[in-house]
Amino acid sequence: MYDIHELVIVGAGPAGIATAVESYLQGIRDIVLLEKDTNHNSTIRKYYKENKRVDVDWRGQKIELDGHIYFVDGTKESTLDFFDKILENHSVELQTHVEVQSIQKQEDGIFELFMTGKSLKAKNVVVTIGRMGKPNKPTYKIPPSIRKKIGYTLDGCGEGEKILVVGGGDSAVEYAVDLSEKNEVSICYRRETFRRANPTNQTNIANAIVNKKVTPILGINITALEDNEGKVKVVFTEIQAQTFDRVIYAIGGTTPSTFLASSGIKEDNGKPVHNEYYETNIKGLFVAGDITQESGGSIALGLNHGYAIACHIKKDV
Repeated sequence: MYDIHELVIVGAGPAGIATAVESYLQGIRDIVLLEKDTNHNSTIRKYYKENKRVDVDWRGQKIELDGHIYFVDGTKESTLDFFDKILENHSVELQTHVEVQSIQKQEDGIFELFMTGKSLKAKNVVVTIGRMGKPNKPTYKIPPSIRKKIGYTLDGCGEGEKILVVGGGDSAVEYAVDLSEKNEVSICYRRETFRRANPTNQTNIANAIVNKKVTPILGINITALEDNEGKVKVVFTEIQAQTFDRVIYAIGGTTPSTFLASSGIKEDNGKPVHNEYYETNIKGLFVAGDITQESGGSIALGLNHGYAIACHIKKDV
């Protein structure tokens, strides 16, 4: 163990792992990778259904990989296996169940990362926490008595339930189609079409609707949730209220602005400010992955961010 680490990375998703591995390949050995969840890539584990396709060209973006990590198209399972293996093959210390509260640069230029009951010191810090680490939640209040009936992933879903999925992107469509195999499912989206979803998911949801496996509630907004004898009564603006056993929200995530602000990282239009090496307004403090992107989600871009940061840190070592 070192008193002052060469590099500490906050968040063990693709960008975080890439930063660690690429830094190792650049000759940096004192690397600590912190993850608040139980394992790396918690977003993929929680928000991707089984056998979900994971493509290099996310949403049609053609990304040339810059670094040494050769990532290819696959599934949720093969992607997790891939990152398992590259972590095993490089000396990166992964610490799980560790949530960083804030990062402060001391007068001597060393960063201190504050966590519950302890802190770490580092010469360089990279923040790669994803947007889905903070999923978007509805603006209206959720009655405490039905909170267990409200979810943001498929965790807790059973069979034979009447379920409402809220959202119009890939996750929402995939949740609805997947759940419709063993449940009565409706999908509510404020727009008239699912144009945010990729072509495959647009086809799948269209087929599910035509075959009456999923009931569409499109161009409709929700104004409130109420407790109806332990079930969820959903109040809509344009149609009558309906009652469901469970409601799943898949409405994206947001940049963790409070955390960034507490660490002194400036933002512009909801994104952290950074230069071409993903270094923020604070020298030695970098950002990478979803929080730097307009909509997030591209693993390939996250891998490239990690490579660029590793090269820049090595140059300054």
